[in-house]
Amino acid sequence: MSYAFTDPFAVRFLAGVAQAAERHGTNLLLVPLPPGEADARRAVENAAVDGFCVYCVGDEGWLVDVLRERGLPVVTTAPRDDAGPGPDERYVGIDERAAARAAAAHVAGLGHRRVALLGDAVRPDAAPGEVHLADVADVAHPTTRARLAGFADAFAEVGVAWSELTVLAATDNSRSAGAAAVAATEPPTAVLACADVLALGVLDAIADAGGPPISVTGFDDIAEAATAGLTTVRQPAEEKGRTAAQLLLDPPADPAAGHVLLPTTLVVRSSTGPARRS
Repeated sequence: MSYAFTDPFAVRFLAGVAQAAERHGTNLLLVPLPPGEADARRAVENAAVDGFCVYCVGDEGWLVDVLRERGLPVVTTAPRDDAGPGPDERYVGIDERAAARAAAAHVAGLGHRRVALLGDAVRPDAAPGEVHLADVADVAHPTTRARLAGFADAFAEVGVAWSELTVLAATDNSRSAGAAAVAATEPPTAVLACADVLALGVLDAIADAGGPPISVTGFDDIAEAATAGLTTVRQPAEEKGRTAAQLLLDPPADPAAGHVLLPTTLVVRSSTGPARRS
């Protein structure tokens, strides 16, 4: 529950949801999912609501199926792999993989080849620092998986294989977890983070440790990113929330209009620069 009130992107997303809810004269109920599928099922089965907006959970297939068993409308913030253009399949999201690929292509274009990719929910119960994964498909969380895949795509284009990339796990999506993850590994020339809060933690760790500069990128473009000069991917948080709620409260007559892909933009700032020579 606390994540909804402390994570900068989640706060903006929920603000967008609230704006749409106010226009429709309805209320919001936050239903945090407890760990364990059985407890999570009970939470959603017993929630006194008229519809669900599913945000920031893991692989959603079973959860969405449980919600639909209640006969209530559902909108998710990421498409299901098996979703079709039917009236019951509504989502709003971004092309996570393409957006991440743009950030990594920028870093690769600056000459970086010894890089680290940083995300949370990379592997359940992973300690802070480097994790070894045979393939990006082994990443636990779908959003983290898509962003890491996009990073890997760009580096594959310049001859850097997945096995040559360092993958760093953060214990959660927070600034302190980002700092702890990067502090536990040999410094690369660049770190590409799956969220701005993690990237800001990397910048904190770099400042504390001293040493040569490291290029850092984030994802989301929260307010602190501009202040820190962080190169990042901008996605429209409040618009995402408003659109999700609108799809839930006033679904379009055309089922195809219930699938909304929002634009992203690469914002280049001072946190990235040419790779240093060894």
